[in-house]
Amino acid sequence: MTAVTNAPGGTSERTLSVLVDDQPGVLNRVSSLLRRRRFNVDSLNVGASEQPGMSRMTIALRGDPAETEQAVKQLYKLLEVRKVVDLSNERLISRELALIKVSATDETRAQIREIAELFNARIADVAPRSLVVEAVGSVARVDSLLDMLRPYGIKEIARTGRVAVARGVGGEG
Repeated sequence: MTAVTNAPGGTSERTLSVLVDDQPGVLNRVSSLLRRRRFNVDSLNVGASEQPGMSRMTIALRGDPAETEQAVKQLYKLLEVRKVVDLSNERLISRELALIKVSATDETRAQIREIAELFNARIADVAPRSLVVEAVGSVARVDSLLDMLRPYGIKEIARTGRVAVARGVGGEG
C-alpha cells in the first residue's frame, strides 16, 4: 500500500509516527493541538512502543506536505513529544482492525462467511440473527469488505484506524 493517495481538494493522506512520554493527558494535549490548528485527522491511535515509558501514536491526517510539516513543528512544541516521523513518503506497512456486526439469516450466513474468507477475515462471533466479522488489512481493503457486506445489513462497525511502520531496508534486522 502506498502511503500517499490523492484526495479531493489537492490534499493527500499523510501518516505521522509520534513517540511520546507515556503519561496521563498526552493524548488530550496532542489531539487538542491538532484541533486548534485545524488539522483534519482521519485517525489517531496510541499504544505501547518498543521503549519502556514511551507510547507510539500513529496519526492519519489530510493535508499537503507544507501542512504536514507545520503539524510536525507544532507537535514538537509539546514537552511530552520525543520524536515525530512523517511516514507519508516512505514505503510502509499500514493496517487497521475492524469488527463488523452483520445481519445474518439461515439463508445468508454461508454467503457472509464466503465474503469474509475472500478478504482473509474471520468470524469472531455467531448469534441467531448476526455474525461479527473480524478483518485486519489496509484501510482500502477494509473499505472493500464493508462494501461487500452492506447489502446484508451492517448493524455495527468498530474500526481502530490506521497503525503503520516504515518497511525495513536491506540488511536491517
